[in-house]
Amino acid sequence: MSFLKKLFGGGDKPAAEASAPAGPVTEYEGFRITPEPMPADGQFRIAATIEREVGGELRTHKLIRADVLRDRDEAATASVQKARQLIDQMGERLFD
Repeated sequence: MSFLKKLFGGGDKPAAEASAPAGPVTEYEGFRITPEPMPADGQFRIAATIEREVGGELRTHKLIRADVLRDRDEAATASVQKARQLIDQMGERLFD
């Protein structure tokens, strides 16, 4: 079966590629967004890390969506867009 997965694009990505940020850190409204699409059955799940320093402490929120896209770069772009939307909706309540 692994032969068929690799033949049709379902092979595993190298661990370094799967865990590395897919794009540069983006600053938005005082938050830092790092897109980190997650491999999911030959596609990429929208995911990002959102960070902000609050009261001298670095706060982190991990965004993971059910949405998947075929292209890693498209998933990275969508991850930043979803993170911005979440920041607009939640602001600092994101870390509560």
